[in-house]
Amino acid sequence: MGMRTRLDAGRAHGRQVSMNTRPRIVEHLAEALRTARKGRGLSLEAVARLSGVSRSMVSQIERGESSPTVATLWNLTQALQVDFAGLLAGRGAGGIDVVRADAAPVIAARGEGVRIRILSPPESVGSHEVYELIFAPGGVLDSAAHSPGCREHLTVIEGRLVVISGTDTDTLAPGDTARYAADRAHRIAAEGDAARALLIVQGS
Repeated sequence: MGMRTRLDAGRAHGRQVSMNTRPRIVEHLAEALRTARKGRGLSLEAVARLSGVSRSMVSQIERGESSPTVATLWNLTQALQVDFAGLLAGRGAGGIDVVRADAAPVIAARGEGVRIRILSPPESVGSHEVYELIFAPGGVLDSAAHSPGCREHLTVIEGRLVVISGTDTDTLAPGDTARYAADRAHRIAAEGDAARALLIVQGS
């Protein structure tokens, strides 16, 4: 994605990445980005040139009139040289970084009937990524081969999932964990009812 995932979603593959947010997080992002831009003495035009995001979109985001996609937010943070994770997270007492449920980025997956919540911080991209997968009945997540040596670890929380990695297939029930090669085409599909799982992707 600038920030990208091994799930063939987001900016790296030209697909829409959206954030499920409430007005408070939009307002927080607007203030943080506006402060960062002014702190660097940059005009809206300059930020637009550096980020590739249109001037009108930058202006709308700074006014809290538009909720940016994760890809857009990533481009803006890179242009402004600010911490992407820090914009999404709230720091609690004792140095605990918290991303509230309504602020976790949600991406649109390659497939049907699947929502993916990004649980890992942006700096872990390419090494140790964590996602929550939410499948509607019959939902399917298709992924092309990732980088050589990449592996996925899938744990089912609710429902049943069928996992296909290359020519290998298995069915998982709640509590089951599958570990498989992700450097070949693979698929995760809900068997019948809705399902939910945690996915860890290891390897760049």
